[in-house]
Amino acid sequence: MLRRLALLLPGLAAAGLAAWAWLALPPRLGLAIATTGPALEAVYATGAVEPVHWARIGPATRARLVAVLVEEGQRVAEGQILARLDDRQSRALAEEAEARARFAAEDLARTRTLVARDIAARATLERAERDARAARAAADALVQRLEDYVVRAPTSGLVLRRDAEVGEVVDTPASLFWIGEPRPLRVTAEVDEEDIARIRLGQRALLRADAFPGQVLPAEVTQVTPKGDTARKAYRVRLSLPADTPLMVGMTVEANIVLREDATAVLVPPGAVTMAEAVPGTPRRATIWVAEKETARRREVELGVLGARAIEVRGGLAAGEAVLLDAPAGLRHGQPIRLRP
Repeated sequence: MLRRLALLLPGLAAAGLAAWAWLALPPRLGLAIATTGPALEAVYATGAVEPVHWARIGPATRARLVAVLVEEGQRVAEGQILARLDDRQSRALAEEAEARARFAAEDLARTRTLVARDIAARATLERAERDARAARAAADALVQRLEDYVVRAPTSGLVLRRDAEVGEVVDTPASLFWIGEPRPLRVTAEVDEEDIARIRLGQRALLRADAFPGQVLPAEVTQVTPKGDTARKAYRVRLSLPADTPLMVGMTVEANIVLREDATAVLVPPGAVTMAEAVPGTPRRATIWVAEKETARRREVELGVLGARAIEVRGGLAAGEAVLLDAPAGLRHGQPIRLRP
């Protein structure tokens, strides 16, 4: 037993020495070269394509549609009748009120004759005048209300869409027609309230639409609404589209509003960056390890755009420098390193 232990101890000592020698070797790390390339910082938004000049038209009262007089794609003039609603009951009431107004006017004429001949008192004339005015006002109001049963075009333009069918009952929230000009077009997008302070007129926007996969379409910020939606916590931003845009009215798009663009930014892989704790209102900071003559050097850098494949370094690193990938937590400044082939 003692002899076996004596034989075992030298073997353990040799293994321990080999382990110590392996641990003492510099760590083997991956390497990447900081390059230059385009970096784009943008605010994301979603929106829909709509005409610059358009109107949504609905009924002024609840009733059944009895006639639809225009079709999609038809050009209409301002004031042209687009549809008619069932006004039979209201028309009967208006005719009854008109008859009462005529009777009140005839009664007033007779009363004036009697007062002129001193047959009726002056107070009777005043009451007849009051009744005649009230009857006329009621009749005029009911006649005017008949106009609510006629749907007219508030402006000239093309019928972009029609959602009206004879026989259906429509109410005031309904939209029966969309009228406008098919060009020019714009995108009305919603920007989160956290990003709206960074949006400025004239900024470039890049659009993507499912109808045109693989294409990036241009736009420009032309309007920012001064009041936001408190429920959605967003602001409305309008983007103008060029005249030759392939987008069509009603399409949905994803927009990236460009805040800053650098064609020669310094870029490194995400594995080379160890993010520091974010401080609101200050630039994003991070740690990067640089390889200098097989020695690790710690750098504190300022970051720009954070991409899935590359991260922009805005200060503290130059293009062409070698950076370490996935540096271990215990790495020390000035520590020797080995580089993976």
